[in-house]
Amino acid sequence: YKPGDGPRRVPIGMVNDPLDSCDPAGFPRNLLFELRPFQVVQTPGQLLMLYQYQQVWRVIWKDGRELPKDPDPRWYGYSVGKWEDDYTFVVETVGMDERTWLDNAGDPHSSEMRVEERYHRINHDALELTVKIDDPKIYTEPWLARDKLRLTLLPANTDTMEMICAPTEAEEYKKTMANPLSK
Repeated sequence: YKPGDGPRRVPIGMVNDPLDSCDPAGFPRNLLFELRPFQVVQTPGQLLMLYQYQQVWRVIWKDGRELPKDPDPRWYGYSVGKWEDDYTFVVETVGMDERTWLDNAGDPHSSEMRVEERYHRINHDALELTVKIDDPKIYTEPWLARDKLRLTLLPANTDTMEMICAPTEAEEYKKTMANPLSK
């Protein structure tokens, strides 16, 4: 873990952030640092999160199934959600790939991490997002990674921009910015 931000920051040429190689941000990093506009699509059994950043999606099962006991690791984990009441949707996620970081400071997690998201509707156009991390292998106690972050509904005609990590662009960035003397 050699991040470009935070207390363990290293010089830009030594950073080994997985995003710099176009690996997916993964979950929950996409909520903790790379949170950009996203769309929500609801079907009878699923809630789909379509993220602008890296053009990825995430499936949240809401058909009553249980979380798997020993899930195969995934970049965005395995998620199930349910309505706690008329205004609060709660999502539990397990099975995140250990190659992902929690944030740009390189904070790690283990395969035992569990994440709880709470989406609470404030009014027609706003939600509050709270994210709790529980990883007993890495952290001494569960902690709130986000507490009541306000999310605002964008107009229906909003066209989210394309934000795809292209390896050729990442390599060019490394040449010109991270290692300018390597020319």
